[in-house]
Amino acid sequence: MANPNIVNVTDIRGESVGWNLTATTTTTLMTVSADKLIKINRMTVANVDGANAADVTVFIDTSVQTSSGATVASGAADVYLAKTVSVPADATLVLVDTPIYLREGDILKGGASAASDLDLFISFEVLDDA
Repeated sequence: MANPNIVNVTDIRGESVGWNLTATTTTTLMTVSADKLIKINRMTVANVDGANAADVTVFIDTSVQTSSGATVASGAADVYLAKTVSVPADATLVLVDTPIYLREGDILKGGASAASDLDLFISFEVLDDA
C-alpha cells in the first residue's frame, strides 16, 4: 500500500494525538505501519511557557518518493513542515490546515528548542486496505 488507491480502503478511522515536545532534539513521533495511509488534517503547536518563545521543528522522514501517474524526481529524505519556527509565549500556531498524506514507512519527527515548552497536536485519519 505504498501508494494506494484510496477509493478501495476497507477501513477509515479518525484519530487525534498530542505530544509535549520534551526533547530539544528531534525525536520520532509517529511511524506509519504497513498497509496504512495517514491523512493529516490539521497540525497545531501551542507554547505553554508563559514568558518565553520557543522554536518548533517538524518533518517527515521518507526514504521512498513515488507517485502513480507522475514522474517524481529523486527527493530529499527529510521534508520539513516547519524548521525552527518561533512560537511566541502563550500562543498557538497552525502548522498544517490542508490535508497531507503519510505513506507506510514514513516517519513524523519533531522537536523544540526548549524542553517541555511546546505541545504538538494532530488530527488525522488512518486509511487501511487490509
